[in-house]
Amino acid sequence: MPIRTPHLLPILTVAALCAAAPPARADLQLCNRMSYVVEAAVGLEDKGATATRGWFRIDPGQCRTVMQGEVQAEGVFVHARALPVYGASPLPQGGHADLCVGNDHFILASARTCAARAGQKLARFTQIRPSETEKGLTAYLAEEAEYSDDQARDAAIQRLLVIAGYDATPIDGIRGSKTDTALLQFIADNGLTATAAGRSDFFDVLIAAAQKPEGTGFAWCNDTSYVVMAALGMEENGAVVTRGWYRVEPGKCLRPELRGQLRKLYSFAEAIGANGQVVRRSEKPMAWGGETILCTRNVKFELVDHQDCAAHGLTASGFATVELGGKGGARLRFK
Repeated sequence: MPIRTPHLLPILTVAALCAAAPPARADLQLCNRMSYVVEAAVGLEDKGATATRGWFRIDPGQCRTVMQGEVQAEGVFVHARALPVYGASPLPQGGHADLCVGNDHFILASARTCAARAGQKLARFTQIRPSETEKGLTAYLAEEAEYSDDQARDAAIQRLLVIAGYDATPIDGIRGSKTDTALLQFIADNGLTATAAGRSDFFDVLIAAAQKPEGTGFAWCNDTSYVVMAALGMEENGAVVTRGWYRVEPGKCLRPELRGQLRKLYSFAEAIGANGQVVRRSEKPMAWGGETILCTRNVKFELVDHQDCAAHGLTASGFATVELGGKGGARLRFK
């Protein structure tokens, strides 16, 4: 079985995509106009050599300098991923360069050949041509919604509130009464001051709340030492829609974003080893599911037809039925 690809977020776009090299100028900054807190990596190609460096965390509505001094290169590339709390990671639109990245903070002088033993792996980068601004060279990470800086921040707050179990839908970057009510309730539940939403670390507070096993809503909690890839089934318009994969890190909890008010949902998950294969325990796959047969596939997916999985080249997986409700919310623990 191939390595799982997590369930994808809305497509990432990078402003001013171009094959031409940017002019030399002091400093390069990336600005996040997405509704996700992201980590970015940059690559430079010059005289046949390609180097990469990362990760740079960039909160929604914020910019961050990722390179200081003159940027002299024949090509500049960028790759971005969402934090694990979202259970997924965005992909660059039109990306065509596969370059090496590390798991943690890294600088790789030779980014075309990865050292697997050092935890390096290939990631898809997009070549960019940053715009010249007063603060130096600037490139924007954006969604199809084309948020402004303020809208990106508000949409990101809405998204994390929903993951934490509060009804701040729709996620549209518009601060209406419904969002304000959810935000005020979150602030009260966590003993914060009325001005907490304006703090520079407010996204850290939201992320911490979204990762807690207690609270409202549905959460997966991974008590194993392996990465767990999970899939979700929800009833929509009279049909069951399955989506995957959501990455749940060891020792962490993840609340997938749910659509609408649900009474029940379906869950299936597998532990994945360092080689990307399903972990086996006592000669059996290390998996968590149930009696409801729904379709999945090895890569990211969103499926509606579950009549004959094999005939469509899909996998028939046994999902557990999870009844939602109660003040404590619903949680599934992988052990």
